[in-house]
Amino acid sequence: MATKASRGTGSGDPGSSTLLPPADPALLDALGRALPGPGQLRTRAVDRLALGHDASHYFLTPTAVVTPHDADDVGRLFAVCAAQGVPLTFRSGGTSLSGQASTAGVLADTRKHFRDIDILDDGARVRVGPGATVRAVNARLARYGRKLGPDPASEIACTLGGVVANNSSGMACGTTGNTYRTLESMVLVLPSGTVIDTGAADADDKLRLTEPALYQGLAGLRDRVRGNVESMRIITAQFAMKNTMGYGLNALVDHTRPVDILTHLIIGSEGTLAFVAAAVFRTVPLLRHAMTGLLVFPDLSAATGSLPALVSTGPATIELLDATSLRVAQSDPACDEIISRITVDRHAALLVEYQADSADAVAEASAAAGPVLRSIPVAGPAELTADPRARARLWHTRKGLYTTVNEARPSGTTALLEDIVVPVPQLLDTCEQLIELFAKHRYTDSVIFGHAKDGNIHFMLTERLGGGGDLDRFAAFTEDMVELVLANGGNLKAEHGTGRIMAPFVRRQYGDELYEVTVRIKQLCDPAGLLNPGVIVTDDDRAHLRDLKVTPTVEPEVDRCVECGYCEPVCPSRDLTTTPRQRIVLRREMQRAREAGDTALLAELETEYEYDGVQTCAVDGMCQTSCPVLINTGDLVRRLRAERIGPATAAGWSTAAKHWAGTTRLAGAALTVAEKAASVLPPTLITGPNELARRVVDPDLLPLYSAELPGGGRPRRASAPTTPGEPEIVFFSACVGTMFGPTEGAPGARESFVRLCERAGVTIAYPDDLPGLCCGTPWKSKGLKDGYQVMVRKVLPRLWAASQQGRLPVVCDASSCTEGLRHMLEHELAQGHFPGLRIVDATAFVAQRVLPRLPIARTVATMAVHPTCSSTQLGINDSLTAVAAAVAESVTVPDTWGCCAFAGDRGLLHPELTASATRAEAAELRAAGEFDAYASCNRTCELGLTRATGHPYQHVLELLDWASAP
Repeated sequence: MATKASRGTGSGDPGSSTLLPPADPALLDALGRALPGPGQLRTRAVDRLALGHDASHYFLTPTAVVTPHDADDVGRLFAVCAAQGVPLTFRSGGTSLSGQASTAGVLADTRKHFRDIDILDDGARVRVGPGATVRAVNARLARYGRKLGPDPASEIACTLGGVVANNSSGMACGTTGNTYRTLESMVLVLPSGTVIDTGAADADDKLRLTEPALYQGLAGLRDRVRGNVESMRIITAQFAMKNTMGYGLNALVDHTRPVDILTHLIIGSEGTLAFVAAAVFRTVPLLRHAMTGLLVFPDLSAATGSLPALVSTGPATIELLDATSLRVAQSDPACDEIISRITVDRHAALLVEYQADSADAVAEASAAAGPVLRSIPVAGPAELTADPRARARLWHTRKGLYTTVNEARPSGTTALLEDIVVPVPQLLDTCEQLIELFAKHRYTDSVIFGHAKDGNIHFMLTERLGGGGDLDRFAAFTEDMVELVLANGGNLKAEHGTGRIMAPFVRRQYGDELYEVTVRIKQLCDPAGLLNPGVIVTDDDRAHLRDLKVTPTVEPEVDRCVECGYCEPVCPSRDLTTTPRQRIVLRREMQRAREAGDTALLAELETEYEYDGVQTCAVDGMCQTSCPVLINTGDLVRRLRAERIGPATAAGWSTAAKHWAGTTRLAGAALTVAEKAASVLPPTLITGPNELARRVVDPDLLPLYSAELPGGGRPRRASAPTTPGEPEIVFFSACVGTMFGPTEGAPGARESFVRLCERAGVTIAYPDDLPGLCCGTPWKSKGLKDGYQVMVRKVLPRLWAASQQGRLPVVCDASSCTEGLRHMLEHELAQGHFPGLRIVDATAFVAQRVLPRLPIARTVATMAVHPTCSSTQLGINDSLTAVAAAVAESVTVPDTWGCCAFAGDRGLLHPELTASATRAEAAELRAAGEFDAYASCNRTCELGLTRATGHPYQHVLELLDWASAP
């Protein structure tokens, strides 16, 4: 197989980087001509190294990264790679655990332009692009009472491209609701450039006419397999279980038309046969009610021996946790009491859940299971609960095992998560022998858990692989594990795909005859062998031991990262520069270059990282809401920003903190002057000098003015009058209301909150020196520790005094400032200071204490609502929509909403960041038509959405003020 691509760890030309091989200029020229759009071809070090990483323990450096817009772009990409003899790999997500998303050739990132979701037949079917995540699709389907069949645990990050490529299943769908069983059709781009919609009425004829060799070849393989008794026996046995090992050879048995065979061979083909530009799924009912219980057994034998009886009761899921899993779970303070009170010896547990479309139906199902639950040999109570909090704790334990084991791994090592499947009667023997293998090969604290109902278990072990790791031990363990699984009639991969880790063992699982069929499928679809070479099909029996990832020790925020990519879909900079995962892996690449003495690469990465990694991070913390190990990459970026700030800038911000009242008045006055000037002067006379100044001064310090910005707001009064009567709250009005005035014609969140409290009879007090106080976010987000501490010392003592030593809650009228105050308080509370002091957001306070007392005099028909990153972190999105629902008959939260990335001043310093972060949400709102009102709960976020959509966003409390006014 010809290839011009360099290996991921090969050497470059003399004098160049030793870790980043140079790309062939002829290839780059051809790619640039084929994909000429802005940003479609990326060859910088940060692009190549950031995209080289996924969640697996493999790493190859792509020679170039490309971003195709549509199927036509993909066709041209195939032609270029074929002409140049360079491998091509498609990346839709990056949660791959088996190495199927890495390449030393061209990497095509399809997440940006293939996210379409079209609901068909009232949700009975859905058409999706490969870049849409499972969570995004299910969010759209939920309003129809439907969902996708595949239910992988990584649904927040895994894309439908990955779901199709790996034949994803999950915890509940088994082999009946997986991708193979629920995918109806797809739009394929074959390596020849031919585009086939397999759902079209003439699809089979088109395949026969445009790809005769492929058509006849598939028909021949169908007949060959069906005519071989042993092949039929193997396929029947192996595909009766979950199976993602090799190609879906059952397609040759289950389907007759070559186009249908091709469609189902593509499922689970891991990007080695064709590109899936779109897929149509049949959906399944969304069962909204459940009852869950953790059944603890004295040992693994008792747990697995109870499976037949439990399966007969019809549960949606049965999840196994072995003794080590239970011990690991007990280290988590959030685990359920039923786990924490076990004195774990040889115990095992089964997490059982029943699901139904109504509370009555799920109660009936659990009641029917009662006799079985009472008959099995449990070591504790066999109880089920419908309580959402109790259920959440149990599922937190099950899903948190990956997190907890990863948290405990030594720095520089990788936690390997693998999966196998065996017939259920063989599960006990397999688990016991696997535990013996852990001991034999000295893998301590390895855990076994998984989908017991399907005989599908996952196991985790920790290993130092690349860079001097013990490959002999890993190789020996893998060989023993393969023998164990095959001896028990199982499949070497059940869910995670063959990838590179099991490609050398495909022949051993299926035998020579079916392996020859496998190779022939690859040759028919991809004659030049360009698509994802080394995945599924390989003649290298040590391929699983090559191109292993090095994870050097860097810093606490980086070392904990498992590179799963769960953070990426919620990151506002994901379509502009880098994601949290990429920021972290680039820090690892810098350290790798530093240790290798590759000064050229290190300098290049540091230069490019300044904008891509530091300046364009919104430090919004949304990554932490999705991270399985709770990393807030914003903490890393804040520290890096602090390292880059000079003494003069730091001193200036410290001075501003000491004189914050004057600083905010000055900022507001400047905006007022700019607004008035913009009303009489040509825009270029304002923006021109501003842009020129930004080229002279650091653009990360000097904001860029734009026409939609309002004038300044009214200053906060130094001694605001307290409402008559005994105060119930302390009102901390945010300084953002001084710097940015309200939407034209609106009173401002500060004034509206006060009026709402007056109408509801809520008495208000204020802290002393309010104009000089701030939540500290402007300093913390820039890593300015001295200025931040100045503000901490000013703010918290005044809030403590005003709140009567914590007796009264402190209410803030901007969600980002509420979050900032809470962060400010967290550290002090940990030191024992200001005990009992509470910070509450105004939207949540109004929803709980004020709204029930308000008469609503008028409403609007429709309202679009934008939750913020802060309201999400605070957990008040339900309060936001509750207040909105009091004002509007219909409230719409866009499915594509996300952090707007205005991030205080980030939207003024880098407006391209906000534009990128809000593009999808703005497009969704445009498609939905006009709304009567547009609302959020934070002034700068309102400005970001106003800029993005052209509609005036305002605080939801301003709209409630209008609706409840006499």
